Amino acid sequence: MRIRRVITTREGGSSAPPFDTFNLGGRVGDDPAALAANERKLADGIGLGSGRLVWMEQIHGKSAALVDGPQPEPVEATDALVTAQPRLALAALTADCVPVLLGDPVTGVVSAVHAGRVGARVGVLVEALKTMREAGARLDDIEALLGPAACGRCYEVPAAMRDDVEEYLPGSACRTRKGTPGLDLRAGLWEQLAGAGIAKIGVDPRCTMETRELFSHRRDGPRTGRFAAVVWAEPEEES
Repeated sequence: MRIRRVITTREGGSSAPPFDTFNLGGRVGDDPAALAANERKLADGIGLGSGRLVWMEQIHGKSAALVDGPQPEPVEATDALVTAQPRLALAALTADCVPVLLGDPVTGVVSAVHAGRVGARVGVLVEALKTMREAGARLDDIEALLGPAACGRCYEVPAAMRDDVEEYLPGSACRTRKGTPGLDLRAGLWEQLAGAGIAKIGVDPRCTMETRELFSHRRDGPRTGRFAAVVWAEPEEES
């Protein structure tokens, strides 16, 4: 199997300001018609069609849901999706949180994870890996990509919050460019993946707060959009 990954930007869609233009978040107040057009464009762009794209109702928790086929509505109350079905794309929506895309190219088991501060702290990534193993994946074979997120130089938090997250997600504590307490969730998640035995870990270095082509809740406030991180397994072409 080939593991395919796509991360959208805020450009090239149908949404009007402040969601301009390629918003994929359904609970931010965008025009439903524009949202539907953006979802269709994404599905068509990755070559699978809208029926093969699975969304989730993200709640900043730790649950992981195993899906075995197309879902007419977003999967309720979960922050990680897992499937063993080829050409079934799983999507995580973010605008500062860390999207984590996981795939086992041997078995074709994939997962899309929404890892914000709360979810990362309580172990959503650990739960996703557990569910992948239950679906047949091997930790030795899983490859991971940590997507764009608020970087440690920008993600300022109170010292007590930094210390609390560090206790549960070692490696995440840092200082911002201003010298104040901060969180680098990607660093903590990288450590968590490595500790679980994941050897192939990639990092998209873009910071959502610094990169205008990406949505950022911390930069732009609550009325902004969400970009999507999508993963699926594509069967190898027979020669």
